[in-house]
Amino acid sequence: MTATSELDDSFHVFDTTLRDGAQREGINLTVADKLAIARHLDDFGVGFIEGGWPGANPRDTEFFARAQEEIDFRHAQLVAFGATRRAGAKAAEDPQVRALLESGAGVITLVAKSHDRHVELALRTTLDENLAMVSDTVSFLKGEGRRVFVDCEHFFDGYRANPEYAKAVVRAAAEAGADVVVLCDTNGGMLPGQVQAVVSTVLADTGARLGIHAQDDTGCAVANTLAAVDAGATHVQCTANGYGERVGNANLFPVVAALELKYGKKVLPEGRLREMTRISHAIAEVVNLTPSTHQPYVGVSAFAHKAGLHASAIKVDPDLYQHIDPEQVGNTMRMLVSDMAGRASVELKGKELGVDLGGDRELVGRVVERVKERELRGYTYEAADASFELLLRAEVEGRPLKYFEVESWRAIVEDRPDGSHANEATVKLYAKGERIVATAEGNGPVNALDRALRVALEKIYPQLAKLELVDYKVRILEGVHGTQSTTRVLISTTDGAGEWSTVGVAENVIAASWQALEDAYTYGLLRASVTPAE
Repeated sequence: MTATSELDDSFHVFDTTLRDGAQREGINLTVADKLAIARHLDDFGVGFIEGGWPGANPRDTEFFARAQEEIDFRHAQLVAFGATRRAGAKAAEDPQVRALLESGAGVITLVAKSHDRHVELALRTTLDENLAMVSDTVSFLKGEGRRVFVDCEHFFDGYRANPEYAKAVVRAAAEAGADVVVLCDTNGGMLPGQVQAVVSTVLADTGARLGIHAQDDTGCAVANTLAAVDAGATHVQCTANGYGERVGNANLFPVVAALELKYGKKVLPEGRLREMTRISHAIAEVVNLTPSTHQPYVGVSAFAHKAGLHASAIKVDPDLYQHIDPEQVGNTMRMLVSDMAGRASVELKGKELGVDLGGDRELVGRVVERVKERELRGYTYEAADASFELLLRAEVEGRPLKYFEVESWRAIVEDRPDGSHANEATVKLYAKGERIVATAEGNGPVNALDRALRVALEKIYPQLAKLELVDYKVRILEGVHGTQSTTRVLISTTDGAGEWSTVGVAENVIAASWQALEDAYTYGLLRASVTPAE
């Protein structure tokens, strides 16, 4: 279905994740994936979603058929991508041009050659015929009632080689009726000052409405996109999370955030910017890539503060160390507690965790010293909030939070002559006045310990049945070399409603894992509002 946008047509946010973004190494989208991403992008509020090249492969053809039946677009218009007609042919008779019409898309993007050497070497035709191909295809599609955007491939390289011909392609597209002519930095080699200068000149010399499509090979795609806007471009092409061929494309999310929050341009429907972090992470899940923790605006570390000096200032006014309020983009401020922490870091972290420190400077000082002492031994609390909260609560209450008391544990690894292995663990503990002995097998000693601990505790605390270990990381710390090195283990656990991380440090990986497991189960019971044992 066709969307009705509440925005005017003066500025376009055009997403090409489903085509250009899908060219990233490691991304292989099914039709279901493409439909899911299209829904997310429409929910975000982009104006145009380029779905792929209908007729080029069965998957894209199926996507266009299903998208128009299955998605009720509220904000975006669906765009089909294709090429200008073949040399020496007529647009009306070109099968791939006809496929663009048959896709049912109301908007079509045509890729056109704008670099003279590409015309002669790749298309194997004359420069004049290439201009005719652009003009004929645009005119035909406009005559069929379609809105047409033209992507001038390799424009900036072509402009450097032959500026007059590059501009002639822009004029041919615009004079034939193209709504926007997009200047593409296909090789991604441009810098912001260069982009701004070229866009300014082309705009002045042609009068066409211009857009920008920037690859990120110099790490400047977002900056190049904004430089083009500064020069007068009113159409930006981006991909979610910067996905794309080689190192990627201009990242949709920082571009949109900059336009809305720094330029004051209304490019999304009301309230949609606050959905940005959620949308970014949701799309990452669909493509099966871990969200970048340090991505601007939407990364989990984008508003994370670690240094004590920063925390002291943030306690007075968060804006002193944050360029925007993270809630504007659906993110949150986080305080990281480490050996760099000062009193302000601990106070703010306590507030974030809902632990009342009551303005007790002596208590806060003890926590700071405890963190520094344990991090000197190899612990890390910036990546293990749950373990830090347990440490904090222990200092506040004057004793550790205890749901069970461990008598002993052991893990046995058996190698057999036939090459098979056996891993068994036994846990002995006390819970609610009862002594429990539990034994379990696993696919490794740590997994066996996890199962034995679960078997023992679930008898007393059935709330633990829904806990699941979702990540397990081991790091050998510097110091003593080889098998005598200190080991740090980080475990992530979920109860289906949230996720938390715990840390353990010991001279061997099994002992470190046990510490992290104990904390994980203790914190899980705390989250379930279970009363600690007396």
